[in-house]
Amino acid sequence: MLLTQHSQNHHWSFPKGLLDHPEQTTEESALREVREEGGVLAEIAGKVGYSKYVYTFNNVKIFKVVTYFLMKYVSGDIKDHDWEVSDIGWYEQEEAMKKLTFNQDKELLKKAVDRWKEI
Repeated sequence: MLLTQHSQNHHWSFPKGLLDHPEQTTEESALREVREEGGVLAEIAGKVGYSKYVYTFNNVKIFKVVTYFLMKYVSGDIKDHDWEVSDIGWYEQEEAMKKLTFNQDKELLKKAVDRWKEI
């Protein structure tokens, strides 16, 4: 599993981000974020699920819904990640579960592993 550590708040999670362009689909945005934050090109193998949470930015509470996809590595090098990532790595399931900061991400990882078995 590809995990990233956010450079500002230092939590460990999966690459994710915003829909930058209104014409982009969630799939296109997810692939772009993996390329930017993870340094790799990937292809989508299926949808895993959603994560919903609230965070504060500039003293404003923001409700965020993130769609997660199961992806297959195509090419690239994780060393080519962007500034939003302070650390990055490929991890086996057990190590990834220990590394992930948030319980929602751990549940998504379990779903991803189950989904991968179906493919």
